[in-house]
Amino acid sequence: MTSYYSPITYIIPPAEDGMLLKTILQKRMDVSRKLLSRIKLTEQGITLNGERVYISVRVQAGDTVQIRMATETSEDILPQPIPFDILYEDEHLLIVNKAAGIIVHPTHGHYTDTLANGIVYYWAQKNERFRFRPVHRLDQETSGVLVIAKNPYSHQHISEQMIAGTVDKRYAAFVHGTPEEPYGDIDGPIDRDPEEPHRRIVTPDGYPSLTRYEVKAVYPSGTSVELKLESGRTHQIRVHMTSIGCPLIGDGMYRHELYGIPELTAAQAEQLEAVAALDVAMTRQALHAVRLTFRHPILLQEMTFEAPMPPDMAALEAQLQQAAAANCDL
Repeated sequence: MTSYYSPITYIIPPAEDGMLLKTILQKRMDVSRKLLSRIKLTEQGITLNGERVYISVRVQAGDTVQIRMATETSEDILPQPIPFDILYEDEHLLIVNKAAGIIVHPTHGHYTDTLANGIVYYWAQKNERFRFRPVHRLDQETSGVLVIAKNPYSHQHISEQMIAGTVDKRYAAFVHGTPEEPYGDIDGPIDRDPEEPHRRIVTPDGYPSLTRYEVKAVYPSGTSVELKLESGRTHQIRVHMTSIGCPLIGDGMYRHELYGIPELTAAQAEQLEAVAALDVAMTRQALHAVRLTFRHPILLQEMTFEAPMPPDMAALEAQLQQAAAANCDL
């Protein structure tokens, strides 16, 4: 017997009396053509006042339209008891605070010990059936807010918001050096480095990429910045900050001496030498997805989720503050 996710419900208002059900589904409930084709093949997938109907029928004010999607599971993901931090959960979404060092989804050669393995186990323990659907990505060594959709409809809606640029993604980072301006835009196309394809570079032939930054605090040995992504390229923040002479503390992949960007100024070189120990203490790039704002696909309310600063970055900030205080005492 087929089981279903909770139905998505829409009540026809007076202004939409007489409209085609197909129009309601596509223009009011924002069901994509691909998802609509899928739902139409599902028993009880589309109902009007509880009855199955063709989408060519016309609706009346007060009618109840519902769509139902058959439940799915990620049968190719091995459940594992891996702990993770839940920021929010309802029947449509799961918002987590991803820890640094954990991969989001199994990849070739890395099929276990991922966030997906832990979440699939968590759902199995609650006897719930969902497919693991992360709406966006975070690098293995980046911590912070991550959204998992529990059904195709929720995934589609938030993905479309991201494409439209209406999702506000904010990151906290600690960088070597200090940007020349207290806030600004880094508008630099990004693509693969032809010499080392696992890296990305700013290149005129790359994909349009925009990062907005704001300096939050300046220390003698580094700077705290908040960043807003206006695009979602791989390693975007790491590449963009390095391109302006401010690589992330702890980032061994994107460093001046490895990356080959223009020569450092004397002041920047002195700063890098002074904080060399920070890269040793920080075992990953100092980057944290601190806040995410989007419109809930069902509640239709703007919601903001925040992840507290992880212990390693909090310790790094304390170290920077202590170094600043010691410098002031000299």
